[in-house]
Amino acid sequence: MTALLLAGCASTGAVPSPFPVPGGGHLPERPALPTTGVPVDGGSVAGTALSFRGVPYRLGGSDPSGFDCSGLVWYVFAQHGLALPRTVADQYRLGRNVKPNSLEPGDLVFFRTEGRGVSHVGMSIGGGEFVHAPNSRGEVRIESLASSYWWRRFAGARRIR
Repeated sequence: MTALLLAGCASTGAVPSPFPVPGGGHLPERPALPTTGVPVDGGSVAGTALSFRGVPYRLGGSDPSGFDCSGLVWYVFAQHGLALPRTVADQYRLGRNVKPNSLEPGDLVFFRTEGRGVSHVGMSIGGGEFVHAPNSRGEVRIESLASSYWWRRFAGARRIR
């Protein structure tokens, strides 16, 4: 049980239903991949993610009462009209690869915190920092990508827009 609590973000894929979206309506139970050509401003997306600083971590959480890592990313992109998959592994398959020295606000950063596969996601806010929902002991916060903990576990970055 302790390992599960400390591991944190390997998302369950839980999706609250119904899930409100801007302009009314609801997202489907399993969101579709992003629509090609939908303009999304990375700075705006990162700003939305930053607005949730201090929200507590909640395993399977994907709303402002509590987020896990992929739930935060899923919710933030939904606020900008993009329906992303709910799990870290599925989010890692989206967009295009970005080198760490080319990160822009809104790019997704992925980490291997458990085993060999990706198990954690955050969002670049620029300046070598990212925002994320870290684990059961934390809350949505900003971290440095260059910190020894995160850099050793860095698995890659993806640009969704």
